[in-house]
Order: sequence, then C-alpha cells, then structure tokens
Amino acid sequence: MTTISIIGSGNMATTIGTRAAKHGHTIEIMSRNTAKAKALAEQLGNGAAVGTFGAKPPGEIVILAVPYAGVVDAVTTYGDALAGKILVDITNPFNDDASGLVTTTSATQEIAAAAPESAHVVKAFNTIFGHVLATGTPLDAFIAGDSAGAKSTVTAFLESMELRALDAGRLQAAPTLESTGLLLMGLARNGAGFDISLGAAVR
Repeated sequence: MTTISIIGSGNMATTIGTRAAKHGHTIEIMSRNTAKAKALAEQLGNGAAVGTFGAKPPGEIVILAVPYAGVVDAVTTYGDALAGKILVDITNPFNDDASGLVTTTSATQEIAAAAPESAHVVKAFNTIFGHVLATGTPLDAFIAGDSAGAKSTVTAFLESMELRALDAGRLQAAPTLESTGLLLMGLARNGAGFDISLGAAVR
C-alpha cells in the first residue's frame, strides 16, 4: 500500500481517508485548520499523520478534498510543492443551490492550469455521494485525465478500496463528469433519494 496525502479536513477528506486507511493506506492530512487536521488524523488512526499546509506532500497521490471555491487557491498556495504529484480533483463546481455549474470549462481544467506543469491531474470521486462512499460497499468510480500513468496509479488506488475505476477519457471529459455529478444530484432530489450511486454495466 502507499501514502496518500489529503488536502482538506472536511466531510470528503474524512470519508476518503477512512476508506483508504481501512484498506491499509497511510494517510497524511494537510489543512489550513491544524486543529481539525489533528482531530481527523486521530479519528483515522492506522498511523495517520498531520502535514504542514503548503509543504511538499509525501504521497505520490494528493487528493484535493477542498470545496470548489477554494481549490484553485489551495493549488496555487502549494505551487511547486505539487511538482510531479498526481492531483486527484473530487470537486463539483455547483452553484449555490446545486442546480447548475458555475464554470464554462471544468474545475479539473482550472486546477490543471494552476498546478505545476509536471503535476498530473485526475478527476475522480465527484460522481459518488460521500455518505454512500462511507458505507464501504463496492462502487463504480469514473475518472478522467491526460496521463495514462497517473490514471493507472489512481485506478490501482481505487481498486484497493473496492471501487471499480471506469476511464472516461482525457481531461476534456472532466466537464462531462461534473455534469454527471449534477445529474446525480438531480436524480437524488427528484425521487431517487440520496442513497443512490451511478454505475455502468460493462458486458
């Protein structure tokens, strides 16, 4: 297993960190709120540690568990500390009532533009509700990114947590995945309920 660095200390950081730790990964939490980061690391156990926000993360995979409104700023703050890292973008750029998207490109593409050139951005987790992910059941996880190597590494990480990675293509597919996140929200609000998950039948 490997070290996974998570930037953020909110609900998705908790959910992903918990699932990863249970499957043998070492977790490092990096947050502007050091007290929350320490509390989360203690909650995760299994050797979880607290890193310094803005410092070079030890993990090859860095999960950006920061709301869309702050994610580009976080990447800019880290700057060259993210060089060579695989950055996993989990965000959905929803408007205030989650009825639409606020970007004409995608959060993932904005992150890629702000990140060091040698970093590799992969979209993942945005089509799964956090509380559904927290159940620990097998789920489908759609991913997108320009680096085949980075997607292979992320796929191995996802599969280690009993998630089936389904490759949607290059970063140009990120807007489609964010629209899929919006579809999930719409289905949940209009009769399907919030315990649903999206998947694909592969024959």
